[in-house]
Amino acid sequence: MRVIAGELKGRQLQAPAWDGLRPTSDKLRETLFNVLAPRIEGARVLDGYAGTGAIGIEALSRGAAHVTFVERDPRAVRLIAENLKRCGVRDRYAIIRAELNDKRTRGSDGAEYDIIVLDPPYGSRELSSALAAAEPLMSNGTLLVVEHAKHDAAPSTSGHLVLVRQIVSGDSALAFYNRVGTP
Repeated sequence: MRVIAGELKGRQLQAPAWDGLRPTSDKLRETLFNVLAPRIEGARVLDGYAGTGAIGIEALSRGAAHVTFVERDPRAVRLIAENLKRCGVRDRYAIIRAELNDKRTRGSDGAEYDIIVLDPPYGSRELSSALAAAEPLMSNGTLLVVEHAKHDAAPSTSGHLVLVRQIVSGDSALAFYNRVGTP
């Protein structure tokens, strides 16, 4: 795994040394950031189910103002910290060891996110849970992107969330959601 573009381009990221963590492929990450390119500069990003931290590190490399990494597995939290250190990133991020729906994901300053990217374990139940956990973290201007298995259909709506785009790549898909209605 490597950082694809931006100021950290080419930096190698450490992969997990245990089973059960499925890092987003370089190809899918590149596709994601091609779509996010116009929105990433200066954005506040949440990388949920952060795993290796590759999504958030890519966002920082491409000019995000701040990234919050949320991950419950302590091994993955250590891996994220190691990958940030390997890339020489010293600021503009926070790592929170918690479930996505934990109140700490809101951040100490109560700031809302411009972009939320989630990579929950594959499965339709996990996809629905991830959408429900993300909705309270969103304002009407937030873009939510959820990676999922292509055979698990992303719902067209979930609460106040509306599916606005979907991209399929290999066995994976990216579902893009906007929030409509009251914040």
